[in-house]
Amino acid sequence: MGIRVGFHVSIAGGISNSVDNARKIGCTAFQIFSRNPRGWAAKPLAPADVKLFKEKLAASGIEKTSVIVHMPYLPNLSGPEGEFYQKSVETLAGEMQRCAALAIPYLVIHLGSHMGKGTKSGIGQLVNAMNSARDKSKTKNDPVVLLENNARQNNSVGGNFEELRMILDHLDSKGYGVCLDTCHLFASGYDLRTRENVNDTIAHFDKVVGIKHLQAIHLNDSKGAFKSGLDRHEHIGLGSIGKEGLASFVNHKDIGSLPIIMETPIDKKRGDEQNLQIVLGFAR
Repeated sequence: MGIRVGFHVSIAGGISNSVDNARKIGCTAFQIFSRNPRGWAAKPLAPADVKLFKEKLAASGIEKTSVIVHMPYLPNLSGPEGEFYQKSVETLAGEMQRCAALAIPYLVIHLGSHMGKGTKSGIGQLVNAMNSARDKSKTKNDPVVLLENNARQNNSVGGNFEELRMILDHLDSKGYGVCLDTCHLFASGYDLRTRENVNDTIAHFDKVVGIKHLQAIHLNDSKGAFKSGLDRHEHIGLGSIGKEGLASFVNHKDIGSLPIIMETPIDKKRGDEQNLQIVLGFAR
């Protein structure tokens, strides 16, 4: 099987349109929001659109295991108790239900901020949120929830491998995994600029977290400098990580078989098609 690679694509006009949008670019993997990512309210999935999504995906040649839903932006699953936290848990439960309805196997979540309450409090709240959401979602085929590492911004939870391991230790590992974002790795202090750096970083991840937990990749270059804590994505090869590092990452034996999703900008410098061709070039 060749590399499975693609982008976060739009669902404008209906979720089934995401399959067309992915195919148009040449994706063999893709990621979506299942709803408006910038609000709390979510329109229910229309049964006809769910059916059409499944039909289009089956006919697309894109494997079901190469499709990912990303949580909306607003929830903070590591925050202190209160109305905002409860809404965050409800949103996670809703996204689990939507993944189940669409038969999408992976849900990527941002781990959030402890809001000054400390890492231990944040991890406790996060674990509680995920357990509560599973109880609320009550579906037979919940997605695997993938913890996304962050750029280690102030008060963030899950910005290093040790914290990801701590979170997984509190969860039933069957239902959870990790999605590594290369921009966030680099910004948080894991160097990816050379093949040697990449090999060392992945070996360290395996030692601390376990490579079996790694189930998806967000492949992004970084506008910020090494250890900057800046979550700003750049086109593949045009940022601070650069071509050598990202090519080595894609070609690593533990990475190349995973769904690889780019969340790169679209601007005058480059669009999705060009970024895709560069990554396919890495993999040849």
